[in-house]
Amino acid sequence: MNFFLGIDTSTTSSKALLIDENGNVVAVTSNPHTLQMPRPLWSEQDPREWWKATSASIRSVLEKAGIGGERVAAVGLTGQMHGLVLLDDDGNVLRPAILWNDQRAQVQCDEIHRRIGREKFIQITGNVALTGFTAPKILWVKENEPAVFAKAKHMLLPKDYVRYKLTGEYAMDKADGAGTVLFDLKARHWSDEVLSALDIPRTWMPETYEGTEITSCVTEEAALLTGLKAGTPIVAGGGDQATGAVGVGAVEPGIVGLTVGTSGVVFATTPSALIEPEGRLHAFCHAVPGMWHFMGVMLSAAGSLQWYRDTLAPNMSFDDLLMEAETSPAESEGLQFLPYLSGERTPHPDPLARGAFIGLTLRHSRAHMTRAVLEGVTFGLKDSFTLIQNTGLGNITQVRASGGGVKSPLWRQIMATVLNVELVTVNTTEGGAYGAALLAGVGMGAWGDVAAACKACIQVTGSTHPNPSEVEAYQRAYDLYRALYPALKASFEKMGQTS
Repeated sequence: MNFFLGIDTSTTSSKALLIDENGNVVAVTSNPHTLQMPRPLWSEQDPREWWKATSASIRSVLEKAGIGGERVAAVGLTGQMHGLVLLDDDGNVLRPAILWNDQRAQVQCDEIHRRIGREKFIQITGNVALTGFTAPKILWVKENEPAVFAKAKHMLLPKDYVRYKLTGEYAMDKADGAGTVLFDLKARHWSDEVLSALDIPRTWMPETYEGTEITSCVTEEAALLTGLKAGTPIVAGGGDQATGAVGVGAVEPGIVGLTVGTSGVVFATTPSALIEPEGRLHAFCHAVPGMWHFMGVMLSAAGSLQWYRDTLAPNMSFDDLLMEAETSPAESEGLQFLPYLSGERTPHPDPLARGAFIGLTLRHSRAHMTRAVLEGVTFGLKDSFTLIQNTGLGNITQVRASGGGVKSPLWRQIMATVLNVELVTVNTTEGGAYGAALLAGVGMGAWGDVAAACKACIQVTGSTHPNPSEVEAYQRAYDLYRALYPALKASFEKMGQTS
């Protein structure tokens, strides 16, 4: 039996996951990364640390599985999106990578919209320019570190630096390429118009591939460091959200991926390059060949519940806190919670947005407040669902949920009812690394295509249906929730000026 390896270069660690030809997870290992924040709003990592951690994780996972590297038929890559890695002509790292959560480049975002036109930029790339994306980071380096910019010859994303170290080749998948916002979304390739307007050299850009295509093979040098066999194929893979969708089987229109971790992500596969006219949804290529996707991002999802527990009920377990919340009725008797504790991305790209409890009365107890947090986060997720439904994509028939937030039966029930759709959990829990391994298997012919791989390997383990008696009440509460941000936006701006 052959095995397939998925490698995930995340913000916190480099994970190596090994699956067999039936999609069973054989072994998983990871090694941590450090994060540098040298100035306010900055977030950086040393790419060489990713490679060191990846090499150790590959060696460890092979040892744990008790197999030699020759048994690995192919490797798939995934990792944190949008991070900027600049290399010189010899492949040397020129500066620390600027990560997805770095906020320094707002001036450059404004400049991108000024040069190209905001509406035109959305129509080309599918997105507005945001500080998290790669393009404004490049402009920041050009304007603030001209010596680095002058030496740069190659631009890569985090997982693609790992690919370079494994293979000696510069390559990138189309899903992650679209996340740079230097892509022509419809053409699924670099936009010469955007690159020219921003004075970014086209020669920096690597060749791009569909998620299951083989981009290159492991070198002799990398084989010695990792234990893999020289010549092992490396497939393109995808950014963590696209491969995470593959990992739960959200690869067809109508099946939506919902991740409720510290942040929240709503992921919807599209059969063509659909664009939300105002850029309130991210629109990227999918890791599934020839497909695209919408993505809505909420910055404080389960993170809101974590903050609430740590701040107001630090001595209670989450289980006890949520059990108490079950005594509160739907709508929390009029109490609303705005989950903008870290600002917001979708549908309000506003770093100054604030969290709030609104509607407190003497009648409200801790149980009401806890339930209001669960409901407010779910309303925030519904914002993304509503935008997706309004694009004309069609009906959402099933939501595949993952992340720590979906462990709570109460929260699953609230989400199913607010979204008014079946919410299911699946047997796979390793997210992007598992999806990357499946892409490697498809690339080698173990399954006919990505959909076939998901159907063979991913099974539904639980299902939650909407509570019909609460659907209408939650729609009323959601309508009220939607009116709160516009009413408070000016106040949030004033608060931001004084903080």
